[in-house]
Amino acid sequence: MKIQFIGHSCFYIEDKHFKGIIDPFITGNPQATLTSTHFNTLTHIFITHGHGDHLGDTLSLAKKTGALIITNYEIACFLNRQGFNTHAMHIGGRHPFDFGIVKMTPALHGSSIETENGFIYGGNPCGFIIELNGKKIYHAGDTGLTMDMKLLEIENIDVALLPIGGNFTMDIEDAARAVDFIKPKKVVPMHYDTFPVIKANTNDFKKRISSSKVIVLNPGESLNI
Repeated sequence: MKIQFIGHSCFYIEDKHFKGIIDPFITGNPQATLTSTHFNTLTHIFITHGHGDHLGDTLSLAKKTGALIITNYEIACFLNRQGFNTHAMHIGGRHPFDFGIVKMTPALHGSSIETENGFIYGGNPCGFIIELNGKKIYHAGDTGLTMDMKLLEIENIDVALLPIGGNFTMDIEDAARAVDFIKPKKVVPMHYDTFPVIKANTNDFKKRISSSKVIVLNPGESLNI
């Protein structure tokens, strides 16, 4: 199974017939080394919340590939009305798919969709636990530190994708606490350095972690699990 960091909070996951992308902010992403043209055969798109740097290229990718969009109820309804194939979930929900199992987890953040006519309510922000071929990947979404993360320890997460940039999400200090709560086998930092306000030192983050292996991926790099 391959997990590729595209930049910001966007990851591409490939395993056999599964080709999924999470929060596909590619166009306009100053970190991205790939373009949306690299993703022509997606099977699934995961959206943690409605902000533009997460909803990103969802509409164009879904139109091109026919991928199933997995997200919260409000965003699913917004996209479904535009003719897209969606599967709606909400916090705490767990659902089996043809590739494996998805659980939607809490995230402390906001969610809105910017349109030509103003902002639309984007439902509860979330994270995802994606179980594929016996492996569990946790994408936290945009979130602050929460005690709910203690409950994730029993999930035996293989790879946790955690924001460290601060200001809009956890910073390094709180992300290190999150790792202690979750106890994943591996952790990949995300949502940092995209904009000046979320600059973060990944070496500082690594020094704080002893219970998990920290893997820093540059945009375009991949991790095999």
